[in-house]
Amino acid sequence: MQFDLSEATRGVREMSDGFVQRLPYLVVALVCLIAFYFAAKGVRSGIRRVSARRKQHQNVGLVLGRLAQGALVFLGLLIALVIALPTFKPAQLVELLGISSVAIGFAFRDILQNFLAGILLLWNEPFRIGDQIRIGEHEGEVENIETRATMIRTYDGRRIVIPNGELFTNPVTVNTAFNQRRVEYDVGIGYGDDIETARELILQSIRSVEGVIAEPAPEVLVYELAGSSVNLRVRWWIEPPRRKELLHSRDAVLTAIKATLVENGIDLPFPTQHILFHDQTEETDGDRSRQREGWPASKAGVPKPRSIASALEAAAKVSRERDAS
Repeated sequence: MQFDLSEATRGVREMSDGFVQRLPYLVVALVCLIAFYFAAKGVRSGIRRVSARRKQHQNVGLVLGRLAQGALVFLGLLIALVIALPTFKPAQLVELLGISSVAIGFAFRDILQNFLAGILLLWNEPFRIGDQIRIGEHEGEVENIETRATMIRTYDGRRIVIPNGELFTNPVTVNTAFNQRRVEYDVGIGYGDDIETARELILQSIRSVEGVIAEPAPEVLVYELAGSSVNLRVRWWIEPPRRKELLHSRDAVLTAIKATLVENGIDLPFPTQHILFHDQTEETDGDRSRQREGWPASKAGVPKPRSIASALEAAAKVSRERDAS
C-alpha cells in the first residue's frame, strides 16, 4: 500500500509560505509592542517624578503611573494583534470582555474590593511609603502600597502583606504622622520620699539626655498611690518620632533617672506585702467596726499601727513569757 503525501506536503508548503509572507508583519507587531512597553514605563516614571514634587497626594502618582502603564501596554497589544492578524478586530475582544465581566466580578469580588480600597488609600493618603504604622498586632514600616495590598516591613526584618480592604476598614495608627512624639514611663518612689524633690531630680535627668526636645517641656505627674510606691508618670518628647529614636531615648532617659535617684537617696521600692496573723473568731474580735487592718480592737480603742519589726519583737516577747511560765 502506498501513501499519497502530496496533499500534506502542499499544505505544509502553503503554511510555510504564509508564515514567511506574514513574518515582516510579525516583526513589526513585536517591535510595536516593545515600543509601547518602554513608552509605558517612561510615562509611569514621569508621572511618579511629577507627583513626588507635590506635598499632597504623592501616592496618587503610584496608582496613576500603574494605570497609565497598563493602558498603554494594552493598547500596544491591540495594535500588535491587528498588525499580525488582519482578521482580528478589537471589537471582538471588547465584546468578549463585556460578556465575561459579570462572571469575573463575582469570581474576583475580594480582589476588586481590595483594588478599590487601594485606590482610595492612595488618594486620601492616611499614610505614605516610609511611614511606620500599626494595625492590629502588626507594626512596621510601609515598604510599598499596591492597588491590591500594602507591604509592611516589621522591625525584626520580616515582611507582612496586608490586603488594602483591611487597612481601609480597620483603625490604623500612624506613628510617624507628625514630627514629634511623646514617650512616657511610670517611676515609683517610696512613700517616705519627698515628691517635689524627686520630681525636680527626674526633670534634671531628662533635660540632660540628648535628643529630648525642650518644647513641649518634659513633665512629671503624680499618677497613682500604689500599694508599695508613689507612682510618677514621666513624659518627654522626641524628634523624629521613629521607632529607633524612641527606643534609644527611652533607654537613655531611664538610665539617667535611675542613676540620679539612687545617687540622691530616693527609694525605688518593689512590691511588698504585710501578712497579719490573729484569731478571727467572734469571741476575740470584739467590735469589728473599730478594727484597724484586721487587728481586733481592745477596750482602749483601735490600736495604733506598728511596724513589722516591732510586731515580731512583741510576738517573740509573748512567746518567751509563755515558755517561762
